[in-house]
Amino acid sequence: MNPVQALKTNPFVLAPMAGITDHAFRTFMKKLDTSVVVTELVSANGIEYKSERTMKLMSFDESQRPIGIQLFGEEPEVIARAAQVAEAEGCDFVDLNFGCPVPKVVKKGAGSAMLKDPIQLQKVLSAVKSAIKIPLTIKIRTGWDANTRNAIEVCNIAYNEGIEWVAIHGRTRAQGYSGLADWDFITEVKNQAKLPILGNGDILTPRQANLRLEQSGCDGVMIGRGCLKNPFIFMDALSMWRGEPVKNVKRDFVSLFQGLEREIVAHCDAHITGIQLRKFAAWFSTGYPGAAQFRKNLFQSKSNEEIMTLANEFFAGIGETEQEDQSQDEFLMGGHG
Repeated sequence: MNPVQALKTNPFVLAPMAGITDHAFRTFMKKLDTSVVVTELVSANGIEYKSERTMKLMSFDESQRPIGIQLFGEEPEVIARAAQVAEAEGCDFVDLNFGCPVPKVVKKGAGSAMLKDPIQLQKVLSAVKSAIKIPLTIKIRTGWDANTRNAIEVCNIAYNEGIEWVAIHGRTRAQGYSGLADWDFITEVKNQAKLPILGNGDILTPRQANLRLEQSGCDGVMIGRGCLKNPFIFMDALSMWRGEPVKNVKRDFVSLFQGLEREIVAHCDAHITGIQLRKFAAWFSTGYPGAAQFRKNLFQSKSNEEIMTLANEFFAGIGETEQEDQSQDEFLMGGHG
């Protein structure tokens, strides 16, 4: 399915996040009603050198469709060849990252650094678009810094190159993840753009997702950190958007977390499984009584079995407790895009 077509039936897209939206988590979130999914950052140079770890980042299963593979790099020809490899892997579309603010990506001229050089960005789009037959999308920020917010210019370039959509994170590269995403600017870009726009940034509740979608006029919204504290956010946002009652499913975090564990174990070795289980258990506990002590216990745990015992006990104790808003907790403020 074309990714833009998918937005017409579900406009709530799981934002790609490095170290988070891996094979296991994407399958898990698909079961919770996310729309399109995109892999975490994949290095075009890593593909060029046939890095085993890089190639593994591109793996997906049929339940994830429509699935995009997100690439980053600095050389048009290298990115174009990487896109051909991604296409050969069978993905539905390729997504290019021009938004990542991480220094090790930016210093090579990739990620959000590309926003400083629209001519080079255009060359990349042209090279990749002509190299593949499947759709091409891009993810950007509003600009490099407050003085060079050029998202509208980038959208015009993208339109001329036949790009399917532009996803915009509402911060500049200089902001990193500080301050608030500028949805007024995203709305301005949407009003002037000639191609579909996805808005991204600070969507932490189902109601907020629907409000941002309606007020901005965007064709879809990307949700990242919001699903780390509330994995039911896509399910609830979709119900609201359809005008249906929010699904009255028991928010059984014990079964939910056990389901995530099964996906992680199926795709990761024991060491990575432990890292991922600790991370997601910590995030899902956000805003519930005793979460701080639970996180401390988690990171002192010695085995994956102990992690699951701690998680089962904590989540069983949540009951019908309302989750407090902890959206500005420092450990929830990371991400890549």
